[in-house]
Amino acid sequence: MTAIDLITKEDLKQLENKLLNAIEAIRHPAGGGQSKQWLKSQEVRKLLNISPGALQNLRINGTLRYTKIGGILYYKLEDINKLLEGGLQ
Repeated sequence: MTAIDLITKEDLKQLENKLLNAIEAIRHPAGGGQSKQWLKSQEVRKLLNISPGALQNLRINGTLRYTKIGGILYYKLEDINKLLEGGLQ
C-alpha cells in the first residue's frame, strides 16, 4: 500500500510564496546583478525628481529619447545617465 499525501490550502499558500519570491529574485537580482536597462516614466520621474509635465517636456523637445510599447513609455537608463552627466546630443 502507498501512503496518500493530502495537500492543504496552507501547503499551496507556501508554494505560492516560494514561487513569487523566486520570480521576484529573477526580476530584481540582489547584489551585483544587472541593473534595469529600460525604465518606465514613473521610475524616471522618481530618479530625476521631476514632475510628469517636466518629463513630457523632455520628450517633446527631444532631450530624452523614449520608446512606446503598448501604451507604456520606456526610457534607456543609458540615456538618463547621459542626461545627468551633461546632456544628450
